[in-house]
Amino acid sequence: MSIYESLRTAMTGLTTNKMRAALTMLGIIIGVASVVALLSVGEGVEATITGEIESLGSNLLFVTADQPDGASTPAYLTTADAEALADPFNAPALVAVTPVMQGSLRVTSDDEASNLTVSGTNSQYAQVRNLELSMGGFLTAADLEDQAKVAVLGWGAYSDLFADGDYPVGQTISIDGMRFEVVGVLKEQGGLGIDDDTIYVPLTTAQTRFFPQRTLSGERPVAAIYASVVDESQVDAAIGQMTDVLRERHDLAPGDTDDFDVTSQQAILDIASEITAVLTIFLGAISGISLLVGGIGIMNIMLVSVTERTREVGIRKAVGATPRDILLQFLLEAIVLSFLGGLLGIGLGITGANLVSNLSADLATKVTPETVALAAGVASIVGLVFGTYPALRAAQLRPIEALRYE
Repeated sequence: MSIYESLRTAMTGLTTNKMRAALTMLGIIIGVASVVALLSVGEGVEATITGEIESLGSNLLFVTADQPDGASTPAYLTTADAEALADPFNAPALVAVTPVMQGSLRVTSDDEASNLTVSGTNSQYAQVRNLELSMGGFLTAADLEDQAKVAVLGWGAYSDLFADGDYPVGQTISIDGMRFEVVGVLKEQGGLGIDDDTIYVPLTTAQTRFFPQRTLSGERPVAAIYASVVDESQVDAAIGQMTDVLRERHDLAPGDTDDFDVTSQQAILDIASEITAVLTIFLGAISGISLLVGGIGIMNIMLVSVTERTREVGIRKAVGATPRDILLQFLLEAIVLSFLGGLLGIGLGITGANLVSNLSADLATKVTPETVALAAGVASIVGLVFGTYPALRAAQLRPIEALRYE
């Protein structure tokens, strides 16, 4: 018997009891829909996190102090460290360097008051962190040189301190009791590591007015140093150059552990990808349980079908059907059930993924061709695996015993 004839016979067998076939497919439909929807959520989470990390800056590196185990003196990064890194002779792979010192301070504007993050930095911060302006301009080199009392507001800080529609540029705010002129407002960022409630002031002003701390050697400390690399291919070279400069400045011997940590944007992306990959596998495993249950349902119904059609099998064998023909017929029935359920499940899963995207503004699910192909393939394999045993039982029936069955 040809494959076509076996398939036609299988379809005839399924359509004989449409309700039972539909209920059997329901388990596969739910399982495949779960696979598509949950994997799409996992892909969406990965894409969202990747986008947030990429929004941190262009080919970003950042340096933080890292206290070595057993060290007797605290680890610091200083303004002088940032200046050394900004020297193109020391680190030619860097295009911009910006130190940051920040803290939470009381900020007021007329009758509005709020505790906001005040960050002292330089004129290159907006370039390094990919910040865009909504109004006015950013800090300038002259502002740092003059220790000017000027401020750039994040969008959240602007919303907290000014009424909707107000033009704040040129107006004054009070930071920890000191008057600052607003020179710019940033667009809403909403990215990972970018706080819209931050107010940016010249680093020299912040260190003089708000953060007067000194290191043991009398230098001005900074919380972190951000740097932008010339291009992606130079990231490793830039890390090496930064490490050499800082080790020399911190008087570290060849065997000494670094008292700082240089982290690249790519390293963060790799860690995030590993985490989201584990999340996606976990979600896939959960949805796979539904498919397993659906497969058991197919096997159960196919066993019932073999029992009910024992006499039919005996008649077919008596007129010349081979065990292979019987095996193929029942196996195709299971595969067709599973495949059709898979197609309906894919449609339901895509609908569910789109519904999640519509309900959550922060999460855009991502249905990929790979996810759809995986769901369809797994559905067919489930039909093949769980349909094999019932099909073998049917194929092994002896014609005489089958004809006697009532």
